[in-house]
Amino acid sequence: MLTQQEKDFIDYWQRNRDSQKRTLKQLLIGIPIGLLFAIPICINFFSGWYKRAAMMSNTPDFNPLVLIIAMIVIIAFVAIFSKRHQWDMREQQYQELLSKQAKEDILDEAEKK
Repeated sequence: MLTQQEKDFIDYWQRNRDSQKRTLKQLLIGIPIGLLFAIPICINFFSGWYKRAAMMSNTPDFNPLVLIIAMIVIIAFVAIFSKRHQWDMREQQYQELLSKQAKEDILDEAEKK
């Protein structure tokens, strides 16, 4: 027997599963998670505690554009990856609950006969 919470999840996921699978939405919602990875890297780089990084940032070969692009790539990758994983986990739970509901329906029909 499905609990009310499981039934509510099935209804919710049927309505929202397609919209939450879109990559752009996953990126926009996942940006804070990506920032959790990128901000400490920037703080670590600019704090100066790692002398070699400080020396490299003061050379003429250092291109800050490369650092900015790397941070954007890290943020985008982590954001999309984490939200895609979350979507996969919810989809798996949804499929398991549908399977459980189908088995219960089959047992109910067998009992009625």
